[in-house]
Amino acid sequence: MNAERAENTARTVARAVERRDATDAEAKALASSLRIRILRLCLDEALSNREIAEATDLNPATSLHHVRMLADTGFLEAQEPRRGRRGAREIPYLATGKSWYIDVGDVTNPMIEAFTAEFTAAPYEERTMGRMAAMLTEDEVEEFRTRIAELFEEFKSRRSRSATRQWGLFIAMHPSSPMNNESSPPSTERSSESVDPEV
Repeated sequence: MNAERAENTARTVARAVERRDATDAEAKALASSLRIRILRLCLDEALSNREIAEATDLNPATSLHHVRMLADTGFLEAQEPRRGRRGAREIPYLATGKSWYIDVGDVTNPMIEAFTAEFTAAPYEERTMGRMAAMLTEDEVEEFRTRIAELFEEFKSRRSRSATRQWGLFIAMHPSSPMNNESSPPSTERSSESVDPEV
């Protein structure tokens, strides 16, 4: 029964986002919190290796290694060369959005590390954070995951508009205990730290 529910959830989410399994090279490219951060940096603005190095506090040779791995696997795309500082020729890179459409398996640690670095770097007064525990049936878990996936897809499509600013969002969901406690009364516990404006 659980396997059937999981399959139904995957099928429903797939209607919102069509994903395929990543190749070994693609999975390796995204198995790094630093490379995940680089993709976010280049998502809405093409950046040169020099600019990426400055934003990530790396030396240019190190950042170039990561940039080339992302470019070789199709996550970054080189744009037309331009003149940088002192007229030097540089190549800007733009994220292709490919990572949204592939399943790379378990990249939990890199994802959390990338989010932590980006979240803590943002101004405190502009951060929003919440944490919730809820008693859910298996059907409700499936419903929640499906609605989150659809919401992600809806807002992801709102790009290339004027008067907008990029905001980061990270959502994780997990069972609080490996043991099912069916005798517990239905309840919802919420603990949150929230600062306006909300994302």
